[in-house]
Amino acid sequence: MSLLRNKGNGTYILDKKEFRSRLKKLLKLNPRNLQLYEIAFIHRSASYTLNNGKKINNERLEYLGDAVIDAILSDYLFVKFPDANEGFLTKIRSRIVNRDVLNQLSVSMGINKILISNVNSSNQTRNLYGDAFEALIGSVFLDRGFKKTKRFFLKHVLNKYLDLKQIVSTDTDYKSMVFEWVQKHKSNLIFTYNEEYDFNLKKSIFSTTLYIDKKVMGEGQGSSKKEAEQEASSMAWERLKEYSD
Repeated sequence: MSLLRNKGNGTYILDKKEFRSRLKKLLKLNPRNLQLYEIAFIHRSASYTLNNGKKINNERLEYLGDAVIDAILSDYLFVKFPDANEGFLTKIRSRIVNRDVLNQLSVSMGINKILISNVNSSNQTRNLYGDAFEALIGSVFLDRGFKKTKRFFLKHVLNKYLDLKQIVSTDTDYKSMVFEWVQKHKSNLIFTYNEEYDFNLKKSIFSTTLYIDKKVMGEGQGSSKKEAEQEASSMAWERLKEYSD
C-alpha cells in the first residue's frame, strides 16, 4: 500500500494513517510527534518549502541522529569491552556506522519502503537509506529522549540486525589495509580527488582515484572524501590480494 494518496491534478499527500501504522511496527513504540518522523523520511531530493521560506527535508535530523548513534555506541562499547583501548573502541564504532552497514540495515528494517524521494534507482542512491535511518534516530531522540532511543537502538536494531562478534572479527578498513601493504612493499600511494554537484541529489559527490606506483588501482565515489577513499581502497585491496596469491 502506497504512503502517498493521489489528490488529483498531479498532487499527492501523505496517508498519515498508513504512515503511523508502518512507523509503529518499525519503532515498536507509539510515536508522539508524528510530524518529526514524517520529516525524517523526506529526502532532500523531495524537499518542499513552507510559506515562510523554510525548506523541509531530513538533513538536519540526519545530522542529529548521527551524533546520537555515536553517543549510544560509545557508551555501549565502553561497557561491553571494559579492557579495550580507545583505538579498538573507535574502530568497532566506525565499522558499525559504516555507510554500507547502515544502508543494508535500513533495507532490512524496511526504511526503503517508507522513504520519500525523487531520485531514480539508477542514480547515486546507496546512501539514501542509511541517511534516513540516522534521521529516524534523530526523530526518536527528539520525540522520546535519549534513554528510550538507546533502548530502541540496542534492542530493535543492534541486537536484531547486526552480529557484533562478526563485526569485531572482520577488518573492513580497506584504506588502512592498503596503506599497510604499501609500506610493507615500499611502494608509493596517491589519491586524486574530484568534486561535482549532483542537482538530482542536491549535494556534492566526491570521486577519487587511487594510484600505487603511478598505476590506477581503484576508483570510488561517495558523499564525502572518506567514503570515496574507502570504496577506491576496497577495489585496490581486491587487486592487491591477487598479486599476493
